[in-house]
Amino acid sequence: MPHKWRVLIADDHAIVRQGLKLLIDSQSDMEVVGEAADGAAVLEQASVVKPDVVIMDVSMPRMNGLTATKTLKQRQPDVVIIALTRHEDDTYVEELLRAGAAGYVLKHSTPAHLLQALRAVASGGIYLDPAVTARVADGLLTAHAPPPEARIAKITDRESEVLRLVAIGHSNMEIAERLNISVKTVEVHKTSAMRKLGLNGRVEVIRYGVLQGWLYDT
Repeated sequence: MPHKWRVLIADDHAIVRQGLKLLIDSQSDMEVVGEAADGAAVLEQASVVKPDVVIMDVSMPRMNGLTATKTLKQRQPDVVIIALTRHEDDTYVEELLRAGAAGYVLKHSTPAHLLQALRAVASGGIYLDPAVTARVADGLLTAHAPPPEARIAKITDRESEVLRLVAIGHSNMEIAERLNISVKTVEVHKTSAMRKLGLNGRVEVIRYGVLQGWLYDT
């Protein structure tokens, strides 16, 4: 029997949790293994049910989704988190990505977008809701843009290959295994590419990946 992705749903509205559970349990490759109504409960549930993916509402009582994401990633680094929220503000996107979320889906998006996000992040990728993707890309070209000389810098094919895999969420170890090179070599290529392009940190690498069309190429 194929592996089913184990999903934990965190949302303070019971009707939302029920709707998500019905949607996810109707899929052959995923199942809901737990539910939580607030951030603190997410941490408790995750330690018990050991999910592959957590769908994390941002606005919840006791502990908000951002704090819960940061804490959960510290405790269970392998768990994958999708932020599910009504907030379209770029600040929410950036803060959730910095906290370790691999996906960002808006509540008014279609169920198909959420399922696409679940499959993308469960497979090691990153997913941003189409409604915010363009603005994330714009951010690289405006306030967060590297210097003009860096934007026209050329990176090697191998550096580009490594940076693409970083942008879609793969670890150095996974990239090394995929490309049949050492972890140290991965780090050298990643550091070199980021320096040439003027990129600082995960969020800017993701932005660059959006511009290159890498984001959904898992």
